[in-house]
Amino acid sequence: MRIAIITETDPVETRVAASAETVKKLVALGATIAVQSGAGTQSGMTDDDFATAGATIAKTAKDALKDAEIVLKVRRPSSAEIKLIKKGALVLAIMDPYDSAEALAAMAAAGLTTFSMELMPRITRAQVMDVLSSQANLAGYRAVIDAASDYGRGMPMMMTAAGTVPAAKVFVMGAGVAGLQAIATARRLGAVVTATDVRPAAKEQVASLGAKFVAVEDEEFKQAETAAGYAKPMSAEYQAKQSELVAAHIAKQDIVITTALIPGRPAPKLVSEAMVKSMRAGSVIVDLAVERGGNVALAKAGETVMTANGVKIIGHLNVPGRVPASASALYAKNLFSFLETMIDKTTKALAINWEDELVKATNLTRDGAIVHPAFQPKA
Repeated sequence: MRIAIITETDPVETRVAASAETVKKLVALGATIAVQSGAGTQSGMTDDDFATAGATIAKTAKDALKDAEIVLKVRRPSSAEIKLIKKGALVLAIMDPYDSAEALAAMAAAGLTTFSMELMPRITRAQVMDVLSSQANLAGYRAVIDAASDYGRGMPMMMTAAGTVPAAKVFVMGAGVAGLQAIATARRLGAVVTATDVRPAAKEQVASLGAKFVAVEDEEFKQAETAAGYAKPMSAEYQAKQSELVAAHIAKQDIVITTALIPGRPAPKLVSEAMVKSMRAGSVIVDLAVERGGNVALAKAGETVMTANGVKIIGHLNVPGRVPASASALYAKNLFSFLETMIDKTTKALAINWEDELVKATNLTRDGAIVHPAFQPKA
């Protein structure tokens, strides 16, 4: 097996799809690894690190991809990269398949067998392969660090001879993986933390981290979670009641972090322009959903907006990539753990079980066609 790892070409992507640890493990499984020179530079991984682990360093992406049976990437291959990948090769990446019909068709036409890591089912055996969780965890952490950096006051309460600095009030909207890590990080920094979510199970998780739960807990709230653990879209009536409660709460907060995403849908709007205007000057909002349309009115993808009333709205792209060394190490482990299930340990060759639930859930294209039922072209 020849495996290729290349430098990501997206200008905001700092991560790499392998680490010295996973390269060493893949070599032990019988693989030959080619890493493009400089692929890990932004993640603090040098060519020497990869070479010491057993990889061959290739000068260009073309050299790395030559005859590769498997390609490991962070983001799906670009049109230029597709042309360099061998027909029939396996490509594992964060494919972002929603509303990407043209890109999926291009990969299918090139004969690539592609797997979308973010479609990994959230079941026990796949926890170590769960890209969404590993990356969202770091995004939640980084959101608090970014907010604290832009907030002009201290986070913990500090008592000094010159007076007392009050603790910052932090409100986290969405208590999934990113939100829970944001809560934990803000609490470690000494902030007074509150949080909200439409999933009933989140209430106990929020409380376990020492934060106060804020939500309209009616009958609809009690039924607001899918079997897969995601939040369901809520009715207009519930949204109105929740919005009224949240509006009153946000006006008293110093920092707001929004994390709400629904797979395959635009990000729900949680913070209105009126809510932003109700916050005092110097307050900070971090919108982790800005790449999906955003949870916050006035937020702009890739920008920090200063509103007329002095509120900063942070809309960084690729927030996990703002912690590139850690994000790459975790993502590389996710990839390795999935790829390992496709390799026969005896023959040290690819042996994909196409009936495996993990394979069926993540396989996008195969044999020149889009095979995932959720993304097949409509008749």
